Amino acid sequence: MVFLVVTKNHVSPGISPGLFFIWSTERRYRLNFDVFHFHPMVAAGVAAADFKSPTPIQKRAIPHIVEGKDVMGLAQTGTGKTAAFVLPILHRLMKGHHGITRALIVAPTRELAEQIHQAVKTLGHHTHLRSVAVYGGVGIHRQIQNLKRADIVVACPGRLLDHIGRNSIDLSRLEVLVLDEADQMLDMGFLPDIRRIVNHLPAERQTMVFSATMPPEIRRLTKNILHEPATVQVGITAPADTVSHAFYPVSQQLKTALLLQLLKNTDTRSVLVFTRTKHRARSLGKKLSAAGYNSTSLEGNLSQSRRRASLEGFRDGKFQILVATDIASRGIDVTRISHVINFDIPSTPDAYIHRIGRTGRATRSGEAFTLVTGEDKKMVHAINRVMGSTIEQRILPAFDYGNPSRDRISRLAGPEQPPRKVIRGRKRRYGATSTSKGSRPRN
Repeated sequence: MVFLVVTKNHVSPGISPGLFFIWSTERRYRLNFDVFHFHPMVAAGVAAADFKSPTPIQKRAIPHIVEGKDVMGLAQTGTGKTAAFVLPILHRLMKGHHGITRALIVAPTRELAEQIHQAVKTLGHHTHLRSVAVYGGVGIHRQIQNLKRADIVVACPGRLLDHIGRNSIDLSRLEVLVLDEADQMLDMGFLPDIRRIVNHLPAERQTMVFSATMPPEIRRLTKNILHEPATVQVGITAPADTVSHAFYPVSQQLKTALLLQLLKNTDTRSVLVFTRTKHRARSLGKKLSAAGYNSTSLEGNLSQSRRRASLEGFRDGKFQILVATDIASRGIDVTRISHVINFDIPSTPDAYIHRIGRTGRATRSGEAFTLVTGEDKKMVHAINRVMGSTIEQRILPAFDYGNPSRDRISRLAGPEQPPRKVIRGRKRRYGATSTSKGSRPRN
């Protein structure tokens, strides 16, 4: 609070002399996090990270977690849920012994595990708690050494089970378990691994499950591992209203040419392009580079060092375009992505939501373009249903579609709707039930 004394000699028109009380804006923001009563060393991490005010998921989830309750968190990506569970975990672990594994966070991909690990390091910088990231694609021996003194382990299921099998991780005194992006773990075939992991944990523990959607398999899992959970639901919606959407009907053989024309005609800053297969991601990345774009690709066969180089180069602006498979649809923490382009339409409406959740973040505007063929009609309709509106279909006037009539081109994606402006994602609850498991990646 700031005290301001106004005298007769320093009074503005319409203001009477006297004593005034003015709340500092900066202090008011800090008070929003002060209500959680975090340990001073955790609060110092919040201040150092320049967090201004809690997001909705943080406001609703943190009080339950601090109380020690199990939590079922429903929130889409980019809502601040990582800090929602990391901060109370740090607060809890400040009491008790250090140097033993008391918290385990399980994530489906290496990128997401590394992102969470970095968040723990940033927010816990003043706590002296040690976080270790455990995932495949890198040597296991250094992880074994680091696990001997870890307070918090952030792990992918496959490599975590390797450590459990080697007895190189001690989970006997674990107090907190977090399953992040549970629905993606379902899609990637990790649920059997999750059940095996849970069987190695103490029965008395606090458990949190965070998921963007609630398929039946995840609902059954939560009934088995959560005890009287507090359910926190935030933003189970179509994409943020900061994102504009458009479908571009095109034949399969003209996709690459249309993509190049789109990039030429569009004012882009940082572009994330999604393909269905890792082979296509690698091939398309090379074609974009040959066309003069600073581009790179991210797919499952890359070594960890090359994956990190691609991600960091994209994040830092070295690469303008990142071509990726769905492995990158969650866990890429880049707020400045201006465009997401679906070179291949995703296999579910759920995947569409998560892919384009990479743009329009942190109140920035973004655009989502999807190239659609005649084989994509069912998925186009399914996405429109989830969006609650019909996404605009666009034709590029200067592009050579091979002489078919424009009416025929537009019908590739289904019946044309009345002309309308590009719609923005309307907040609408939905419950997608993705059944595409895919092959289990090695994480």
